[in-house]
Amino acid sequence: MDKEKVSLKKTFISGIIIENPVFVSLLGMCPTLATTKSVEAALGMGLLVILVLMGSNVLISLLRNIIPAEVKIPCYIVIIATFVTIIKMLCEAFVPALYDSLGVFISLIVVNCIILGRAEAFASKNKVLPSFVDAIGQGLGFTMAICIIAFFRELIGTGGLTIGEYFPLGFKETLQIIPSEYAISLFVQSAGGFLTLGSVLAFIAWRKNVKDDLKAEEEKKRLEELKAKKAAELAAKKAAAAKEVA
Repeated sequence: MDKEKVSLKKTFISGIIIENPVFVSLLGMCPTLATTKSVEAALGMGLLVILVLMGSNVLISLLRNIIPAEVKIPCYIVIIATFVTIIKMLCEAFVPALYDSLGVFISLIVVNCIILGRAEAFASKNKVLPSFVDAIGQGLGFTMAICIIAFFRELIGTGGLTIGEYFPLGFKETLQIIPSEYAISLFVQSAGGFLTLGSVLAFIAWRKNVKDDLKAEEEKKRLEELKAKKAAELAAKKAAAAKEVA
């Protein structure tokens, strides 16, 4: 039981950090670039992807021994499309502003590489509970990534963050952090998505290189200490042998 808990925890954390679908695997680039003009829109897209991931992963896991290998990809697409249609109708009914904002990108969840990739790589090979945990981890990893990108795009592009524009919260508030005259509108345009994503990926790569360099230095220092210790032991043995001869 403990091993199962550790495995589930590893699966969950892996989707958020180690195998983050956006920052590590570079999947789902279309919604990442197109739906991150505001944090609220990005959060909405992330929640929709999480719901579709959970439903498709669980159902595909349940049917993994029934679906013939020859037609598994078409079957996965039909299952995913079914959940996307349900989520799309619910979004249109209860969150119409978000539905209008995301537009065609809700339908494009069907061909999102993250969902189809997890169906093939994980859900089709594992039981229901691990597949459900994997869906949550991957979904949260995707949502976290696009919200980070959206935060910088909206903040730099408009100078503030807006709440209540797409979700029916009963109010709409804008927290103006940077004076609007200093905002760079390029960041809420198409090119801003590429610039922000590239900058975030460059920062992640730099941090990884710094950690790798530190590990290499620590390993080098450890090897040098080990060599010095062995050299000292060898010198002590030679000294003891010379003393015995004398």
